[in-house]
Amino acid sequence: MSQQIRIFDTTLRDGEQCPGASMNLRQKLEVAHQLHRLGVDIIEAGFPISSDGDFASVQQIAKEVRGPIIAGLARCVPKDIETAGAAVKPAGKNGRIHVFLGTSKIHREFKLAKAQDEILRLAADGVKRARALVKDVEFSPEDASRTELDFLAKVVESAIAAGATTINLPDTVGYATPEEYRRMFEFVIATAKGSQNVVFSTHCHNDLGLAVANSLAGIAGGARQVECTINGIGERAGNASLEEVVMALRTRRDYFKGYSTQIHTREVVKTSRLVSRMCGFLVQRNKAIVGENAFAHSSGIHQDGILKKRETYEIMDPKDVGWGDTELPLTKHSGRHAMAVRLKHLGYHMSDKELVSVFERFKEIGDRKKFVYDDDLAALVDNQIQNAQEVYALEYLHVTSGNTSVPTATVRLRYGAEAKQDASTGDGPVDAALKTIDRITGHRGVLKDYQLRAVTAGKDAMGEVTLKAEFGDGQTITGRGASTDVIEASARAYLNAVNRHLLIGAKAPAAPAAKRAKPAAATVKKVIKPRTAKA
Repeated sequence: MSQQIRIFDTTLRDGEQCPGASMNLRQKLEVAHQLHRLGVDIIEAGFPISSDGDFASVQQIAKEVRGPIIAGLARCVPKDIETAGAAVKPAGKNGRIHVFLGTSKIHREFKLAKAQDEILRLAADGVKRARALVKDVEFSPEDASRTELDFLAKVVESAIAAGATTINLPDTVGYATPEEYRRMFEFVIATAKGSQNVVFSTHCHNDLGLAVANSLAGIAGGARQVECTINGIGERAGNASLEEVVMALRTRRDYFKGYSTQIHTREVVKTSRLVSRMCGFLVQRNKAIVGENAFAHSSGIHQDGILKKRETYEIMDPKDVGWGDTELPLTKHSGRHAMAVRLKHLGYHMSDKELVSVFERFKEIGDRKKFVYDDDLAALVDNQIQNAQEVYALEYLHVTSGNTSVPTATVRLRYGAEAKQDASTGDGPVDAALKTIDRITGHRGVLKDYQLRAVTAGKDAMGEVTLKAEFGDGQTITGRGASTDVIEASARAYLNAVNRHLLIGAKAPAAPAAKRAKPAAATVKKVIKPRTAKA
């Protein structure tokens, strides 16, 4: 069997299903282009039937990203399959439809209410329908790891006979152990007719912390494709981490003899950071490969060993995954061309119009601090991309606060051609700013999480705020904002969450504050009359 392992990246589908990790079209395109540079073989761009936004993003990625196979997910339902086919059509011969159907006893009885013979028929019909639209069809028996082996082999055999080119055996709920997962592949490959003519794939979740271990066990059992995500993001505890699977195969060549991937590993850290910024999920410091502490040594014994010979306490060279790349900080005197070149190095695709907008913010930040570092630039671009479709834009923020005064914020927002201004008090300057935004927009969010971090080192570092707000319809939305002023960063992050809530829910913005009823006393302690202020 071939020793080439295909990397199927599902960051934009399964990864984005992680609560709070949703991305807009612009953000998904940035990630897709970087995944291409990383060298992934297949990009699962989304679940087209799930929403108009998902359909549009899969279709646009299929149009723009050339090289990798572009896949769209579909249930074994005619409408799903037709929609997925239309979405991936621009990819031409590189389009793939990935159909799935629950096969385990618990799924058959409680989710689908279908007998085994119905499951066999639905699987075959789904694959045939997809095969009529594209040449490349992947079939997944959902919850394969909890499906009876004999029946699993029959389902796989039926899908192969119907025209499937890839068979994925997912550990949908992260239930399997490595030995069980390996044996499942060995059994199905040995039992199902036609198995030698298709590629088998792993898809593992991390509910028991075994996603990477199970993926590697699946390879040992005969799988030649691994489905994974950047930083391991995904449903519940996440998916198998792409960087961990790839570096395990590369670092332990003595054990995984002959196995290789086409991943350009020096792009790993860059990709990890880009995905983190686009979806709003910070990478834990002790995360393998891409965490800030992954190659840090504090023990004196370790430090001494590293200084004498790196291999004493490091099994990988940090440079092999992209750590240690030279950073050339810019200043307020740097031109737009220099900024554009640096952004391209960081993996961003910016139009001329976007560059003009980012450059304006760059000059503004450059006036506030001596150097503008890569992370500063990334934060500025992140703001630009996140707010590309903003309903409300922050024009002005003035806050008064102190230990002997009532914190008060005056905010002016731009809504189309109209400027809306209001003021409010709060328990602190951030609370006052957020309550004022609530008054202007008419959409009150309850803060569920708030994190502030310094983007770079130094007293003049930009502060980046990541927060989660729950709105009246039960949606929890992540927002991010950055500025050298942490109160401004907080206001931008919250406004970003409000805008995303309005766009995701397709809600009409509320009427201007002057036409609304007075807010409840529980929401605002004291209202300051709006006053004209210079920007």
